[in-house]
Amino acid sequence: MQKSMEQIGIGELSQRTNCNVETIRYYEKIAILNKPDRTSGGHRVYGEVQIKRLSMILKCRQLGFAIEEIRGLLSLVDGGIATCAEVKHITEGQLSEVQRKMADLKKMEKTLKNMVAQCSGSKVPECPILDVLYAA
Repeated sequence: MQKSMEQIGIGELSQRTNCNVETIRYYEKIAILNKPDRTSGGHRVYGEVQIKRLSMILKCRQLGFAIEEIRGLLSLVDGGIATCAEVKHITEGQLSEVQRKMADLKKMEKTLKNMVAQCSGSKVPECPILDVLYAA
C-alpha cells in the first residue's frame, strides 16, 4: 500500500467521510476498499489514498451506482487504464437508469394524486382509495 504522511484510524475515517464504521468494514470485506495497514496493536490505519477512494465510493453510492458498477470504475482506476470514454459510458448508463426511475416515480405520483383527489377524507367507512387498491 502506498503510504501517506498522515495515518488515521477507522473512527477518524468515519468522521471525515461521514461513513458508518460498519460500512467501511463492509467495503473492505467486499474488496472495493483496500484493506488498511495495521498498527502493532492490530488497529486499522488509513492514509490519503484510502480516504479519497472511500470518498469516491460514497459519491458513487449517492449517485445510485451499484456496487458492481463501482467495482468496474475502480478496476479502471486501479489498472491505470481508465479512459474518459469508458468512464463516460458507465456514467451514461447510470444516467439512463436514473431517468427510467424518475419516469416510474412520475407515474406513481400521478396515480397517487388521482387516488387522493377521489377521496373526500371524511369519517365514513367507504374509501375510494381502498377501492382502487383492492381492485383486481
